[in-house]
Amino acid sequence: MNTQYPCTIVVMAITLAAFMFAAGCQAPQRATLTPEQKMSPSSMTAQSFTRETTQTLSYNYWLYLPPGYSNEESWPLVLFLHGAGERGSDLNRVKIHGPAKLAAGGRDFPFILVAPQCPDEAWWDHATLAALLDEVCDRYAVDRRRVYLTGLSMGGYGTWDLATRQPERFAAIAPICGGGVAYLAARRLKEVPTWVFHGAKDQVVPISESERMVEALKGAGANVRFTVYPEAGHDAWTETYNNPEFYEWLLSHRR
Repeated sequence: MNTQYPCTIVVMAITLAAFMFAAGCQAPQRATLTPEQKMSPSSMTAQSFTRETTQTLSYNYWLYLPPGYSNEESWPLVLFLHGAGERGSDLNRVKIHGPAKLAAGGRDFPFILVAPQCPDEAWWDHATLAALLDEVCDRYAVDRRRVYLTGLSMGGYGTWDLATRQPERFAAIAPICGGGVAYLAARRLKEVPTWVFHGAKDQVVPISESERMVEALKGAGANVRFTVYPEAGHDAWTETYNNPEFYEWLLSHRR
């Protein structure tokens, strides 16, 4: 019999302090917390943290800890990036789609899930996401060989962007109805298993956005899979995230 265990979902906020170089480049810095900011995995306390470059960026995020979580063993981690429609300051919007929706609804996952919220009118910022990952990996018992990245629509673009900038972080990625810089993917993601998803009738993000990324990866000899839903429009994520095979594939990879 499949036993259901209670889930722990923690609400937190993260920011990162980063510095501007003389040439105008931005580089992610490792996040650090003062003793007063430390919190236990079971708390429901909001935290604040600031990343300052030309602007201040803050991400609220859901953190899901799997049943049986303890610091005695290392756990896989999945970073989930939502789409443009879930931006804002109401963190509950992050639970409208994807793994965050399933976890909030009571589904048990065998991994730590991090689901940040992008502010209104903003785009996913790779440096802030990298700092968030640093913070979670430092605070919790994360198996750094098993860190995974997935996202839908705007989050699909964010997935491609973050993965091509820091491919060494991820054991596998799964962008859904997104796109990115094809030549960077071909050059930097050859060793990162990738599963791409798109609806054939998508009128929001053309399927050509995923096709050119997949073609570039195939041309580079990368380990890439491409699933096209023939009758799907923009929503290529519901079927994907409801499919147990998706999680089996994701978790089967290690760096």
